[in-house]
Amino acid sequence: MLRSLWTAATGMRAQQVNFDTIAHNLSNVSTHGYKTQVNEFKTLLYQTLQTKTTTANGELKPTSAQVGLGVRNSAITSIFREGNMIASESDTAFAIDGKGFFAVRGSDGNTYYTRNGNLKFTLATTGNMLATTDGLPVLDTNGRPIILNQNYVLSQVSVSKDGQLCYPDETSNPRPIGITIGLFQFNNPNGLEKLADSLYAQSAASGQPINEATNNAVKKSDIIQGYLEGSNVQVADEMVSMIVTQRAYELNSKAITASDEMLQQANNLRR
Repeated sequence: MLRSLWTAATGMRAQQVNFDTIAHNLSNVSTHGYKTQVNEFKTLLYQTLQTKTTTANGELKPTSAQVGLGVRNSAITSIFREGNMIASESDTAFAIDGKGFFAVRGSDGNTYYTRNGNLKFTLATTGNMLATTDGLPVLDTNGRPIILNQNYVLSQVSVSKDGQLCYPDETSNPRPIGITIGLFQFNNPNGLEKLADSLYAQSAASGQPINEATNNAVKKSDIIQGYLEGSNVQVADEMVSMIVTQRAYELNSKAITASDEMLQQANNLRR
C-alpha cells in the first residue's frame, strides 16, 4: 500500500507538469512564431517481487512478478510545425515559409534564433538597425547586424523572397542593396534550447546552425514581407489534452485516497 501511495504521487506530479505545459501553450496562442510544447513521459524502474521459479509441487512458473514504481517527466519538446500566415500592415513584418530561423544577437553577445518575424528599425550609432521588438539586432548572412544609413527612406525598403533588402532606383524599381537577412536551419531543431519569447539557443543536440546562403544541400526558405507566422497551437487539441490530464490527475488522487483508507483499515485490525 505504501508502494501504491508513492506510485500515485509520481503520477500526480507528472500530470501537474503536463497541465502546466498545456496552460503555457494556451497562454501563447497569440504569440508570433511560438511552437507548441508537449510532455514526454517515462516509466520508473520496475521492482521484481518474484523471479522465475517452481511451485511447491515442482511445477515450473516461467513468468516473474514485477510491479511498476510510477512515472516521471522525461522531456518537454517543441513541435516545429509551421503556423498560419497572418497579414500585417507593418513594413517590417516577415514570415518564414520553410524551416529557417532568423538569427539575432543577444545582449550577452551570443547568437540566438527565432521564428518571430515581428521586426522593426531602431536607431543605432551608425544608422537604422533592424531589430526585434526587444531590441536585439537581426543578423545578415555573414552574421553582422543589419544597419542602413540615414540616406534610406525606411518606408521604401522592401525584402525579396530570398531575404535581400531592396530599395527603389531612379525608375522606382526595387534593386538589391547588398544586404541579405540571414536564415539558418538545424539538423535537429527539437534539440534547440528554448528561451523566453520564442527565442532558441543552439545546443549539442541541435547541432551547428546551417547557413542557407552558403549551403546548397538544404531546401531554401522564403521570406514573405507583410505577414507574420502565428502560433501553431491548436486550441481544440489543447483543451482535449487538458481534460485528459485533469482526469488522469483525479485518477491518481483517488488511488491515494483508496490506499489511505486501506492503511486505516489495516491499522484498525491491530487494535
